[in-house]
Amino acid sequence: MSELVTGDAVVLELRPARLPSRALAAAIDLAVVFCVFMLVSVVVGIASVTLDEAAVAAIGVALFLLVLIGGPIAVETLSHGRSLGKLACGLRVVRDDGGPIRFRHALVRGAMGAVEILMTFGVVASIASLVSARGRRLGDVFAGTLVIRERVTAKRSVAVPPPPPWLVGRFSQLDLSAVPDELWLAIRQYLTRMHQLDPGVGSSMATRLADEVVSRTGIAPPQGIPAAAFLAAVVHERQARDVRRVFAGGRGASSAAPVPVGGAPESAGGVAGSVGFAAPGGAVAPGGSGASAGGAGSGVEEQKGAGRSSAGFAPPG
Repeated sequence: MSELVTGDAVVLELRPARLPSRALAAAIDLAVVFCVFMLVSVVVGIASVTLDEAAVAAIGVALFLLVLIGGPIAVETLSHGRSLGKLACGLRVVRDDGGPIRFRHALVRGAMGAVEILMTFGVVASIASLVSARGRRLGDVFAGTLVIRERVTAKRSVAVPPPPPWLVGRFSQLDLSAVPDELWLAIRQYLTRMHQLDPGVGSSMATRLADEVVSRTGIAPPQGIPAAAFLAAVVHERQARDVRRVFAGGRGASSAAPVPVGGAPESAGGVAGSVGFAAPGGAVAPGGSGASAGGAGSGVEEQKGAGRSSAGFAPPG
């Protein structure tokens, strides 16, 4: 892995191409170029039968310069560093700062390539690529370019850590429609990498992201809940809604999941009561200090009657 610094002081991690892949790409390019050169030479030779030897020799030199040298230069310029061989091998020519190459870069590479590849059968280019720490040949050194690998092994995706069990389903009444996708992506990246961050930096980042979510939803989390746990619970709630929406299909929202009539589900009832989190319908669960989850659920049942199930959902039908 090579670290390149752009003009904006951004560090890029690029994987330089080594000699085997570069040699294979060059072999493909040379095979295509020589086929085109032979085809054009045959056509021009037939058309120049009546010319003298000096004219034929001049045409041969012009074909060599235009096809074998000018062709690769034009292809790299128009394709921004991706010739046919490099495209097949997943390579690309870029500048030292990671930007796309221009005509002057391709011109220097093509001119040096005629010497170190065509005239020496690739010996000079191979030696220079082996000696260079980033696998560059002389044309890359003089042009200020680098050949990198575009197709790399994909890293295994890291799953978002689940929230604490006592927070699952706690934020089912939040309106998450105002949270933009960019903020969701930032939260996901933080949750998957929070164990790799410095504790102080991670805590401040979690607090900032939680404040962003609160400003979008308009509801602050209950006191005592860590910012990271709050973010994990909100992401879990969004994923649960997406799953319900997908599996609901053509059915209505009422058939996708049971709708709570009042109070939180029994699994989160004790937590809701202890911190005073607003229950659906505007009622606030009573905050008894020694209340358990079962006690809170039974209290809500006494207020609403025995017409619904013990889980706090309306009976079907």
